[in-house]
Amino acid sequence: MYLPRFVQPTPHNGEHLHAEVNKELEFRVKAEATHSTINDVIVSGPLNITNVMTTQGEFVIRWTPIRDNLGEYFPICFIAEGISGSSVYQSEMRCVVVEVGRRKVKAKVVCDETKMTVEVEKSSVTEIHEDHLRLNDPSNSACDLQRLSNSTHIIGVIPLNACGTQIEEDDDNLIFKNQITTFDNPNDIITRHHQVEFQFYCQYAKRGNVSLGFTAHRDSITVLEKGFGTFTYQFEFYQTSQFANMVDPRDYPLDVEVKQMIYMDIEAVSTVNNTELFVESCRAAPYDNPDYHPTYPIIENGCIVDETVQIFSPRHQRHFQFGMEAFKFIGMHDQVYISCSVILCEAGNPNTRCAQGCVNSTSPQPAGHHHHRKREAAMQTAKHHISQGPLRLRKSSESSVTNVNMGLMVGCIVAAVAMLCGVMLYKSKTSGVKYQPLTTFET
Repeated sequence: MYLPRFVQPTPHNGEHLHAEVNKELEFRVKAEATHSTINDVIVSGPLNITNVMTTQGEFVIRWTPIRDNLGEYFPICFIAEGISGSSVYQSEMRCVVVEVGRRKVKAKVVCDETKMTVEVEKSSVTEIHEDHLRLNDPSNSACDLQRLSNSTHIIGVIPLNACGTQIEEDDDNLIFKNQITTFDNPNDIITRHHQVEFQFYCQYAKRGNVSLGFTAHRDSITVLEKGFGTFTYQFEFYQTSQFANMVDPRDYPLDVEVKQMIYMDIEAVSTVNNTELFVESCRAAPYDNPDYHPTYPIIENGCIVDETVQIFSPRHQRHFQFGMEAFKFIGMHDQVYISCSVILCEAGNPNTRCAQGCVNSTSPQPAGHHHHRKREAAMQTAKHHISQGPLRLRKSSESSVTNVNMGLMVGCIVAAVAMLCGVMLYKSKTSGVKYQPLTTFET
């Protein structure tokens, strides 16, 4: 229960991978444990191999072969480490074998501020039926590879925030990634056959003009309705349940930890007095799209659905303040958007949707629910959708614990080296063989 164990999408032990000269090879390693926290993966492989943590327990191993590696085979071995208190636990060791060959797929990727355009020459993938290719998430019709393809090229135009595009980052760049994979049945969501994958990505410098095409913080929306004039909905995150310090829009996307409390405030700014705000529903999705399916319900029909939701007393009737525990979607999605359906009503009127509050869809509607639409228009507005995000799972929430345990591990290594040197010295005296301590790198 303490030992890390590898889970998907970690490669199987002994699996063969194909790499190409001057093209980055990437594979993911993911581990989990019941009673320890995964904090590192130790990798043995070629000199310029790298290992980066993307989310808690998941790591990306990258290696770019050079021309001298062509035709060679390289083993890459790795183990996962977990910590619990002062103890360190290690998983089994797995190894993959990488064969370095020549480029097989001819493709071109063009990046701009809002999308990636990929073109794959059909002549370079003759062994694959072109109708059996799709992107990470083909549910949106805009993500259909057959829509723009022609007789010579498979063409995809992929928005940076759709089609299953994943975002990663390092100190200097934002990296948007997707891939084209094969499938047998378009309705399948799993496969037990080997899938051919063409990975592609666009990389944007953080200090460049990417902000023109990638705006994280969602702006307020302004609405004009008869009887209510012009009013604005604002949706913001706050740092505490006191709702005193709003999160700076420049800090988006917001890095949070799983089960960390997050606090939200929705406000209707209106010059019309005697009005009140009602939040009918709130849902979470990995994309800023109210029609995305599936979504996770937080509030439905004015009723709290998520058990961690807390409602706070607002400053006035046009505020709705609530909090809940952060979470992430299962799978590759690392970000969460919150989208709510809101209504502005005449305050104190018992015939409005605001006055009804929580309505169970399976129970009879309360008295006053049925009334003429002309009268409704003067008493309440139409539903409007407002969203905010994204929330993103923090990459490392155990920095202080890691520092303490790193000190402990360094101490253990020093002690082990001292013992090793002692054994070497003893053997050199008894056998006459000269020994030389290893360098830190070789150790």
